[in-house]
Amino acid sequence: MTTPRTIQIEERVPLLQSIPLSLQHLFAMFGATVLVPFLVGLDTSVTLFTSGVGTLLYILITKGKIPAYLGSSFAFIAALSAILGVKPGQIASDQRIAVAMGGCVVVGAIYIAVALAIGRFGTGWIDRLLPPVVIGPVVMVIGLGLARVAVEVMAMQGGTGSYRPEFFYVALAALAIAVLAAQYLKGFLGVIPILIGIVGGYLVALAAGQVNLSGLGQAPAFAVPHFVLPVFDASAILSLAPISLVVITEHIGHLIVTNNVVGRDLVKDPGLHRSLAGDGVATAVSGFLGGPPNTTYGENIGVMAVTRVFSVWVIGGAAVMAVVMSFLPMVGALIRSIPTQVMGGICILLFGIIAAAGVRMLVEARIDYAEKRNLIITSVILIIGIGGAKIHLGSVELGEMSLATYVGVLLNLVLPHGRASDAEHDAVVAATQPDA
Repeated sequence: MTTPRTIQIEERVPLLQSIPLSLQHLFAMFGATVLVPFLVGLDTSVTLFTSGVGTLLYILITKGKIPAYLGSSFAFIAALSAILGVKPGQIASDQRIAVAMGGCVVVGAIYIAVALAIGRFGTGWIDRLLPPVVIGPVVMVIGLGLARVAVEVMAMQGGTGSYRPEFFYVALAALAIAVLAAQYLKGFLGVIPILIGIVGGYLVALAAGQVNLSGLGQAPAFAVPHFVLPVFDASAILSLAPISLVVITEHIGHLIVTNNVVGRDLVKDPGLHRSLAGDGVATAVSGFLGGPPNTTYGENIGVMAVTRVFSVWVIGGAAVMAVVMSFLPMVGALIRSIPTQVMGGICILLFGIIAAAGVRMLVEARIDYAEKRNLIITSVILIIGIGGAKIHLGSVELGEMSLATYVGVLLNLVLPHGRASDAEHDAVVAATQPDA
């Protein structure tokens, strides 16, 4: 068996070959990208549009040197759900979307500000401000804080609160299909277990008579996505802003993984600052139009690792396809026809993986919980974040996710290190720095 030829980042692929390669990336990002607006109450057509446009902007800003696809970030689900205030599968009012989008634009601006600081001062200050002992528990809070959403959605008809055992069984079927796909499928199919779980769960729900297809017949052949301009509100901004710190660390991790996959030092050329700035511009543009914050997708990095096709032209082709799909209302209607119980089953796996990723960060960083400082920081973040603590500062409300992050950063700055933990921290920071 011959090893497939590696297609480098700058290579153009013939059109007939490029189309199926781009479709693979479209499939890889699709399930996760459309799941976010479905859960929080945004328009899936707008999300597809901003995902595609954001990816194209990212490629432009990084000078065509980083093959990365940008899709909806899961880190913001809880905060956006609180702001938009609708059940999964419903679309929020324009007024609520506008307020949420103001916060998303600021998130993009934070990315850009951090990118400028990295370009000027390097990344050492990020490691000091956001060490694993802070980021790990925050990521755990993101996943565990969504646990109730997943469990409620999987057994409730349309999220109305009416428990239906038959919906629970369909949710378990979708979950089982996604788990089996993730565990046993290899190659490209092993990269898209979310999409496989959604499609499989949809077919099970269809056979059980739980799919409402009436919206498909009413969808026009072509329509411009319903864009919503942002309104800047302090509560929304303060709720979403701290989560950007988590996504920034995720972005850095994805770029390092991409380095290893493509065999180039992308942190140096075109530079981490350009990569993060591209993500920031994409997220700000998404917020200006009514879409969720973006992030680089590990699923698409996995596709590159499997296919050995690193071409940004292929990634760009997937982005163009996403934009085209956003103008086809039938696609949005099909997504909205997915029963909430199917999405609930998939969310059990997804949200659990997010929480487990936080645990993994702590394990890999070898956080010593015999050190009281580490124990205190982790404990406080977890209880505030999972317990639902909120505070009001005048007319501004800080939700549990943002409050837990702010408190964790503050504790990390004010609590002194022991001598041993200081040395360990410095060793971890040194190990994560790119070679000069």
